[in-house]
Order: sequence, then C-alpha cells, then structure tokens
Amino acid sequence: MANNQKLEITGLDFDVVKDNLKTYMKNQTQFLDYDFEGSGMNALLDVLAYNTHYLGFHANMLANEMFIDSAQLRSSVVGHAKTLGYEPRSVRAPRAEVNITLNDTALGTATMNAGTAFTTTINNVEYRFVTTAAHTATQTGTGLFFTSIPIFEGTYVTTRYTVDSSNLNQRFLLTDNKSDTTTLTVKVQNSSSDSTTVTYTKATDITQLTGTSAVYYLQEVEDGLFEVYFGDGVVSKAVLDGNIVILQYVVSNVAEANGAFLFSNTGAINTVTDVTVTTVAAASGGAEAESIQSIKLSAPLDYASQGRCVTANDYKVYVQRFYPQATAIQVFGGENGSFDSSLGVVSTPEYGKVFISVRNNLGTNLTTEEKTSLVSSLAPYTVASITPVVVDPDFIYLFLTASFKFNSLITTKTKDTLVTEVTDALTNFNSTELVKFDAVFRHSQLLRKLGDVDESITSVTVLPRLVKYFTPTLNSAKSYNLYFNNALYNPHSGHNSDAGGILSSTGFKISGETNEQFFDDDGQGNLRTYYLTGGTRNYTNSTAGTVNYKTGAVTISSVTLTSISDVDGSAVTKIRINVLPNANDIVALRNQILEIDVSNSTVTGALDTVNVGDAGGAAVYSAASSTINTAGTSTAVATETTTTTTSSTTSSTTSSTTSSSGSTSTSTSSGSSSSSY
Repeated sequence: MANNQKLEITGLDFDVVKDNLKTYMKNQTQFLDYDFEGSGMNALLDVLAYNTHYLGFHANMLANEMFIDSAQLRSSVVGHAKTLGYEPRSVRAPRAEVNITLNDTALGTATMNAGTAFTTTINNVEYRFVTTAAHTATQTGTGLFFTSIPIFEGTYVTTRYTVDSSNLNQRFLLTDNKSDTTTLTVKVQNSSSDSTTVTYTKATDITQLTGTSAVYYLQEVEDGLFEVYFGDGVVSKAVLDGNIVILQYVVSNVAEANGAFLFSNTGAINTVTDVTVTTVAAASGGAEAESIQSIKLSAPLDYASQGRCVTANDYKVYVQRFYPQATAIQVFGGENGSFDSSLGVVSTPEYGKVFISVRNNLGTNLTTEEKTSLVSSLAPYTVASITPVVVDPDFIYLFLTASFKFNSLITTKTKDTLVTEVTDALTNFNSTELVKFDAVFRHSQLLRKLGDVDESITSVTVLPRLVKYFTPTLNSAKSYNLYFNNALYNPHSGHNSDAGGILSSTGFKISGETNEQFFDDDGQGNLRTYYLTGGTRNYTNSTAGTVNYKTGAVTISSVTLTSISDVDGSAVTKIRINVLPNANDIVALRNQILEIDVSNSTVTGALDTVNVGDAGGAAVYSAASSTINTAGTSTAVATETTTTTTSSTTSSTTSSTTSSSGSTSTSTSSGSSSSSY
C-alpha cells in the first residue's frame, strides 16, 4: 500500500474531516494494526475533527460577514453601511396633524409644551399621541389657535447623561429599539448648576463644519439601539466633563395607530381645560425599522447617489428614506411619459419632470399632505432643473378563470382539496410575482406553478381578463380615460358586435335615462351604452366613447352619471370595466401595478377521464364553452361536476344561449352585463 501522507482539506463537515483523518492515519506504517473504531484513538480523532470543523465554520462566517452582500448579522450589515455613509432607518411613529383651539378669551398667549398628550382609540385600544416641540399661540378674541400641529404616536421620553471622559465605556444611547430618530431632540446643558442649554442639530455635511459647530452624529449599534455621539473639537464641537446630554424622543408602537383620525386632549393645556381638537391629517407613516435586505439594497445606491437625486435609483433611495411605509416605488422620467390631471399618466413626454409613484403598506394612495411632504423632503437633493411629481399608482386587476384536470388514481386528495390548494397557489403567485411596479404576468409561469401543486394534476388552463375601476363624479358632465396599456382582442373589425364585443361593465344610470345602463363595444372601436329588456340589449348611445384595441385605451365621452348600481348587494362608489386581452401575457407600464383579484377569480377542477379510463379509455369530458359571468370572468361549463371557490361580484339572474360553435351569449337582468367570445 502506498504511504499517502497528504490530507484532503476540501471537506469541512465533521464526518468528512474524521474520515479523512482516518484514511491518513491508516496509511501510516506506525498505525497499520490499529482499530480506529474501538480504540482510544477514535476519541482523539473526534476532538481533531470537531476542532477542524469549528475553525472551518468560523472562518466561513468571518469571510461572509466581511462583505455587505453576504453578511447575515444585522450588526455586520449596519457596519458596512456606515462605511458607505448610510444611516439605517429607525422605527417610524405614526404621525398626524391637528388644529388645537383653547376656548379661553382671558389668556393673552399660551404655550403648549413638548410632550403634550392626546389620545385616540382604534379597535377599542387606546393610543397616546404627543407633541415633540413647544408651540405658542396668541389671543384672537375668540380663543387661542394652534394650527397644523404634528403629533406622534408613543411615549415622549427624556434621557439624561452626565459627561465623564474618564469613563471610557460611556455612551449616549436611545434606550429603546422602538425609538423614532426623526423625533429626536439633542440638547447639552452646561452643568448641574448651570441650566443654560444649547440645542444641537444633526450633522449632514462635515465639509461645512468647524470646531465650534454644535452638531451631533447618529449611528445604529447593537440590539437595534441608536447612539448619539459628538465631535472632537476639530471637526465639530466636543462635549466637556460635567455637561449634561439631554435626549428627547418618541418611543412608538410602530404601525398600530396608522389611520387614527379622532383625537382628544388628556388634560389642561396651559391651564385651559376647554379644548377643541380638529384633525387636519389622519395618522400615517408608522413603520418598522429598516430591514437587513433593505439596507443591503439601499446603502450602495445611497453611496452612488452622492447626496443628490439624478437617476431613477437615486429617487427610489430617498423616497424610501423619507416615506418608509412604501412597499413599492416606481420612478420614471418625463421623457417616458407625463401626467395630466384630466387624462392621467400618458405616454406624451414632458421634459424637466420626474414622476414618482408609491404603493404604501396600507394599500392606499398617498394623501395630499403626504405627497407635499415627500416633495419638500426631496427638494434639497433634487437637481435644480428637475421637478418631482408624485402620482398615484394605477392598478390593473386580473380576473382569472382557472380550471384543471386531475388523475384520481394517483392521489387520495378530493377535488375540493385540490381546488383549495390551487387557489392558495394562485394567491401566492400574486403576492410573490405581482403587486409591484414593472411586473409582468407570465401565463406559462402561472401554469407551471398551478401544475406543480400536486402530481395528480394533468392539465391546467387559465383565461385572464383585465379589469379597471373608475370613480365617476356624479351629476356632473365629465369624460373618463382608462389605460390598459395592453392590446385587446379584436381579430377583425366588428368582432362579436351583436353579443357586446369584448368589453363589459357594472351598472349605472345616466341623466335622462331611467333604465340601468351598461357599457360594451361594437368591435369597431366604438363604446356603447345599453339597457336590458328580457335579455335583449337596447342601445341608447352607440358612440359613448372609443376603444383603441392596439393600445388598450378606453375613453368614455363626456357623460352625466347620476348613480352607480350596487354589486353583490353592497353599495359601491366605482364602476368596473373589464376587457379581454389579445395575449395571455400582461405587462405593466410606468406607474401601473398588476394584481390578481383572487376573490373575483374562479378555480374549478374536473376528473381527467382519459387517465381514469372511463368509457373504455375514450374521453368523455366535453369541450368546455367559455361563458363570461356577471363579474366579467369566464366560467368553464362541462359535463363533469366542478367546484368553484369564488363567485361573481354581482347578484343577478343570468340567461345563456350556446351556439353550435360553442360560444355563449350571456345577459343579466341587473348589476352588470358581459359577453362571450
């Protein structure tokens, strides 16, 4: 046997290391007669293998933590971010604005101190909001008015530290990891016997500092806490022994009080107990501290931006910083589109502007106050020739009709169970692949996801429809524009005109018409309105607007809408328009977001009779005919009993007539009307 004295060092797992050591020892002439499993040598090999494994593991961890991309510990990621000049975002407390009136005519002036508390109740839970600065009001003759006062949810905390340079471990910490650093005020008092204080500001540009600049610095340290520190007397002003550092900040419950809008004072303000509190802006903005993934993404981009907004990525970084509750951000330059208050976002260029669209964690549009605040926060970083404009996200909803066949011979699951699992997969696909800007609905990708739900599923079909909503201004003549930005199905001029084209809507009423109206199209680019009589369409306007099948633009000409029909027995404020796309792959442009409306989609299952072997192996499953139901979705009609997880969003009576070709015309007596193709 060759005396191989080389050790294999590529494997670092315990068992691999031990086996390598055994192989090495067995090849030595001194240990030819050793029983490595039964002798004391086995224990020694265990020790050596464990030691090697530990060293390999720690070396690997150390190497990973040396780089921001591979680091796993928050402390490591935060440390790398600091070298790039990036400060991770702390917790954000919900912020509201209120007007406060002291109903007293005797006082000439009144001061509302920092920490003045107000309360609100959400879901029977009381939350406290506080001011973070002192405000003064003067007598107007009818009372004292405090206007647009910001209040923050949480507890107003004051922490004091006496500076002692001999204590090498002294640190000035915000004592809770739920502290909102945007509410932080830093003051330095001369001493316990001298109450003179100086308010320090946060340093943003060290090139502008001198040895007397009263600024502080902020960094995240262990356990998600934040530390305040000061200069050395050269770069900025240093604190001296005996000085008292006073930190005042809000410790919040984070996002729990978002949406609060009714507030009341908890006690007298400047001795006045008759106080009126009026809400200017409801509470919003509460958010958790920045995640590790967000820091990894934002820190390098922030470093690349060099403190200015020039590229789209620059704006995304700063929008995320100033509006942390954003879950998706889209930025596009004026060369790629523009915004018109009457038309919406269109492809017409408007140079000199950058358009920002934000989807927040509440799923709502930003308020006017939030938009104004965001633009103001961006101002110091924006290039002078560029004007930022915040526009609302534009949602395109997908109503899907999904059907599958399954082989009952290779599964114990019932059809109902499979329907539930396929529906869950549809929901998961929506949350992971869509509901974000620049997303693309890939039909084949969804088919694979649904087909992988269970090995018994032999085939899957999915028919998508595109849906948009608009809120009309009732009793006022107005036109409306809806942009699907995807080609619509129109194989030839006049396609399906008699059955209503490829567009349908929920119901509404028009001034001058007593009957409930609906929209459809004539296959030639004309939008029409009609009402139903016994299943027959009676058209009231054959040129109510236009449909551009190539671009997916639907324009509703000026019309006075007087009411909107209920849907599923519930009052609604929006009219729904749904259309059939030309392709199964759907794209979102500019500020658009694709989202599957699972509640208005249908999932059906059927036995694959070919695999089961019914009728001597002949397929008995009939060809399904597609019927567009009152929700605008397509429902498979087959001889096999199907299970449907969701239903139409409109309660109505539907009549269907199936032609020899398998197409079905559907009409409804109330709520909405749709067609089949």
